[in-house]
Amino acid sequence: MSKFSTWMSAFRLRTLPLSLSGIILGTCFAAFNSSFNTLIFVLALLTTISFQILSNLANDYGDGVKGTDNENRIGPERALQSGEISANQMLTAIKINIGVSIVLAGTLIYVAFGIEHLPYVFLFLVLAIASIYAAMKYTMGSSAYGYRGLGDVFVFLFFGLLGVLGSYFLYTYAIDPIVISPAICLGLLSVGVLNLNNMRDIESDKLSHKMTLAVKLGLKKAKIYQLLLVGGSMILTSVFIYFYYQSWKNLFVFITFLPLIKHMIFVYKTNKNKLFDPQLKVLALSTFFFSIALGLGFVL
Repeated sequence: MSKFSTWMSAFRLRTLPLSLSGIILGTCFAAFNSSFNTLIFVLALLTTISFQILSNLANDYGDGVKGTDNENRIGPERALQSGEISANQMLTAIKINIGVSIVLAGTLIYVAFGIEHLPYVFLFLVLAIASIYAAMKYTMGSSAYGYRGLGDVFVFLFFGLLGVLGSYFLYTYAIDPIVISPAICLGLLSVGVLNLNNMRDIESDKLSHKMTLAVKLGLKKAKIYQLLLVGGSMILTSVFIYFYYQSWKNLFVFITFLPLIKHMIFVYKTNKNKLFDPQLKVLALSTFFFSIALGLGFVL
């Protein structure tokens, strides 16, 4: 594998659709309320991409130096694990990505708020710093929260609530009740992706003392948790559509329930953790199209 290919693999571009879901959903509801700005949308997408790549590099580094990524891991081989990229090279890439993330986030905040809304500027600067910190501390350092079963909480907050509500606020300078339920629904599905990943790696994580929530629960209870996350999101979405129904286009989102239900059936029937790996792509893409279908259903 060439160096370029190795770095592309380390960036894990396949994770980007899930990370962009919150921006898309928040933007759609802002447009529904007649607040949209193309430049803000593009900068929000780029900023989110930089955060996600930073998280991927940091996870590669953190799990690599801790020895969590080893021959027992079921998923794709990581860059540090393969030996194609050294720990120092990965650390340098992380530092560069932090700089890129700061520049993009700062530009986004300035374009959205200018200097006329300094309280909002300071608030979103704090949120940007928190996002960078959260991206790095999932697996990096002795107090990595991903090793203490707290990854689910952070994913729900950053991929769900902050992703949707924060992006909506960039356009509108307000939080409308209409975006709260979609933010929760997306957060639940995003946690489902993380939990599925952790169920796949439950045995290797246990051996490496990476105490994810799946490890703490055990496979049987983690499967129940997965069904509650995905099923809960679908139920809450249905309730949301019932109360906020505008037109038949709002029903677009129910198309995405088909792969989600199939996923739940698969999880219920499967007891071998290595078989969960192909489902990661299914659930991540289903979540991505969920955000598009739900958002566009209110915009079109």
